[in-house]
Amino acid sequence: MNKVIKFLIFSDVALVSGFGFVNPIFAIFLTERIRGGNIEVAGYAAAIYWIVISLTVILFGKYLDKNHGEKDDFWFIVVGNILAALAVLGYIFSYLPWHIYCLQIIYSLGMSMNISAYPAIFTRHIDKGKESFDWSVRAALVGIGAGVAGALGGIVANRFGFNVLFMGIIVFVLISAFLPFFIYKKIWPQDEKTLRIPLGKNL
Repeated sequence: MNKVIKFLIFSDVALVSGFGFVNPIFAIFLTERIRGGNIEVAGYAAAIYWIVISLTVILFGKYLDKNHGEKDDFWFIVVGNILAALAVLGYIFSYLPWHIYCLQIIYSLGMSMNISAYPAIFTRHIDKGKESFDWSVRAALVGIGAGVAGALGGIVANRFGFNVLFMGIIVFVLISAFLPFFIYKKIWPQDEKTLRIPLGKNL
């Protein structure tokens, strides 16, 4: 497995694991910390996330296709992950439902940028003849990371509170944003169309 693929996998594991800490208990956070928060608010928050992604991911993908080259893809991953981290930071200071809704828009825009760009670089640098293996390794490690994080997230939130949990998530997501810099020199413009395979990344 080449260096680019390894660091892309590490980046995605850090990203998905970071949000894995809060995914299973996000509705509990809304009901405990948000004034007027309930299951309905959780449903609206999830709806905003998926609707915004659905409305933007194709636009981002078309933009990246028109601007062939990996540097655009690279910066979409970095900036997108940082936006996601900023959304988590906002959760710490939120206390009304509309705060959460606005942060969900920021979060979904960040993830939409990542989803549009990540598979392009991954597919372009994938080990020839080991395409299934590389994608399978990514899926396995991301799944393990999300699963372990889901269990630990409940423990951390219960013992130390949501603020500590969110700070930990921010660290993981920022790591995911800066790991690609280790392969920056291997990211160069290419004037050819690249297959982009959408990935499902949940709230």
